[in-house]
Amino acid sequence: MSSTTTQFKYVDYLWDEEQAAKLGDDQVALFLYRSNILGSDLRITNYGGGNTSCKTIEKDPLTNEEVEVMWIKGSGGDIGTLNRAGIAGLYTGRLRDLKKVYGGLTDEDRMVGLFNHAIYDLDSRAPSIDTPLHGLLPFKHIDHLHPDAVIAVAAAENSQQVTRDIWGDSMAWVPWQRPGFDLGLQLEKALAENPGIRGIVLGSHGLFTWGDTSYECYMNSLEVIEMASEYIERKVKEKGSVFGGEKVSPLKAEERKAKAAKLMPLLRGLASSDSRMVGHFTDSDAVLQFINSYDLQRLAPMGTSCPDHFLRTKIQPLVLDLQTQQDVSDPKALLAKLKPAFNGYREQYRQYYETHKRSNSPAMRDPNPVVIIYPGVGMFTFAKNKQTARVASEFYVNAINVMRGAEAITSYTSLPRQEAFDIEYWLLEEAKLQRQPKEQPLSRKIALVTGAGGGIGKAIADKLASEGAVVVLTDIAEDRLQQAVTTYDKDQATYAVCDVTDSASIAGAFDKACLEFGGVDIVVHSAGLAISKPLHETTTKDWDILQNVLVKGQFELAKAGADIMKNQGLGGDIIPIASKNGLVSGPNNVAYGTAKAAQQHMARLLAAELAAFDVRVNTVNPDGVIIGSKIWEGEWAEGRAKAYGITVDELPAHYAKRNLLNRIIRPEDIADGVFAFTLLDKSTGNILNVDGGMANAFVR
Repeated sequence: MSSTTTQFKYVDYLWDEEQAAKLGDDQVALFLYRSNILGSDLRITNYGGGNTSCKTIEKDPLTNEEVEVMWIKGSGGDIGTLNRAGIAGLYTGRLRDLKKVYGGLTDEDRMVGLFNHAIYDLDSRAPSIDTPLHGLLPFKHIDHLHPDAVIAVAAAENSQQVTRDIWGDSMAWVPWQRPGFDLGLQLEKALAENPGIRGIVLGSHGLFTWGDTSYECYMNSLEVIEMASEYIERKVKEKGSVFGGEKVSPLKAEERKAKAAKLMPLLRGLASSDSRMVGHFTDSDAVLQFINSYDLQRLAPMGTSCPDHFLRTKIQPLVLDLQTQQDVSDPKALLAKLKPAFNGYREQYRQYYETHKRSNSPAMRDPNPVVIIYPGVGMFTFAKNKQTARVASEFYVNAINVMRGAEAITSYTSLPRQEAFDIEYWLLEEAKLQRQPKEQPLSRKIALVTGAGGGIGKAIADKLASEGAVVVLTDIAEDRLQQAVTTYDKDQATYAVCDVTDSASIAGAFDKACLEFGGVDIVVHSAGLAISKPLHETTTKDWDILQNVLVKGQFELAKAGADIMKNQGLGGDIIPIASKNGLVSGPNNVAYGTAKAAQQHMARLLAAELAAFDVRVNTVNPDGVIIGSKIWEGEWAEGRAKAYGITVDELPAHYAKRNLLNRIIRPEDIADGVFAFTLLDKSTGNILNVDGGMANAFVR
């Protein structure tokens, strides 16, 4: 590792010389390596933000002549995870030839289509709007980043003078304008007028830096950002306070999270008036410093300055007018306070749209807030999935950092509303939205599954996640949960240790679901155990544990889950996993069969009661799930084998032969049954037997 690793205080130096050496002289690989380590530091650029490129000499497949090719992040990519599949390769010469046909600012959208005529690599990702910004500059390696510190400079009043104060003649400054071909021309012009500069600051937007090698480009970017960061911190110390100081004292961390968990389902329901949303909560130090400050009411309505920020956060947040000690135990009273705030925000957004729309503007999008601020507690964000909600939160933290820096330097300035609108409703942005893949059936849904550490419960969680849901895995064994959750992407699942016989433990699991994702839409009770004994051998302890886990557990889960679903106002599904044994009388099964029958009838009772809230309650009845099921380990299997006069090893074949389809039933089959019920929004109070066809278990 280079000795330069210690020279940076405000950015992370992550260049590993050994790793880079393995890439040899492959300039594209080195450009991707640089991109990934830059993208891993959220102070430098956030998910999907910024762009990076390199230029190489390649052989033209049509002429065999050597030509310069630019490799650049493609449309919709993320530099932190960028790979060869995510980049575009274009003939630099052809891209520059587009200057001959460029018709001015009204021609920007047409130019994007012409980029395709400059494609060199036929496997290219679609070129982004930033392509000419890189192509019209001569440097081998270029970074276009959105560092908090540099955007703070770019968004500060007197930004051009501040740029000179920090970097002298080594940096040029270009005033704000929308990304596109003309901005590329302005960068080219700035370089011609300021030869020898190391980079360019884009007003209200970001930073361009470059180098002859990937490493030189990387170091140049870090050094420029470090200089801006040092300047800001000196100004903060000189000023003595940030955001005017603390106006609201934050609650303690545990209190903040407890209050947020109770509030989340209400906010989610209101934020989902157009489309169901998934939530994220953060109460980081940077967030608390801003939301508890005197300047919150002045700065929040101004909106964010960088387009990458407000495209994901909307132009401004909703600030809740709630007392820090607000009672959250009465949902009806709280909703009475929250509804006017949301109605006001939606109306304000409609006015913003109507005031600034163009004749060809796309239709108004969801008017609900993405970012919701509760002084003293934290910040909530809502979006179509967990990743998007988390990224929106990260972007608003970037915006907070920008406001902090700009206010320390001089004062913060945001983009004019018309400029912001023109980017938010840019036809190219709309086209990008339209190109997004169709959402999965359970996208935007939140599921909580008990007994999900393995067996049927894990299979159910896997199925729901594969169909687009985010899942909360619960089980009594934390070691199993820790292993199980590693099989999902980080934004797709979390876990909570939960003993379904303990109402406090159940409440904690639902609090985790609310705090992590915003609420719950699907509750599956799969936790269970089985005891097979003759009547005279069945103990009171056997009876009680089956009643507690299967029946009481279902009751407590339904009670807690239904309360959240009512507060959200979005409906939902409660799906207990019962058994064929609740319908069919068999020997040596009085305790287990009775508990399963109770589960089934409780589901019918709940269906009748909860239908008024669009909460559907349906039961899945497995039978003979031996392979992969934890229930069949130990005494239960021995008991069933004894009841049928066969050995344990003969059980799988026995159960397969006795059903009409002669099929082995697996945990995945039960998961398919649960998934089917989540799609049937006009079905409640029903039973689905997943048993291969057992005539004596037919419900009609």
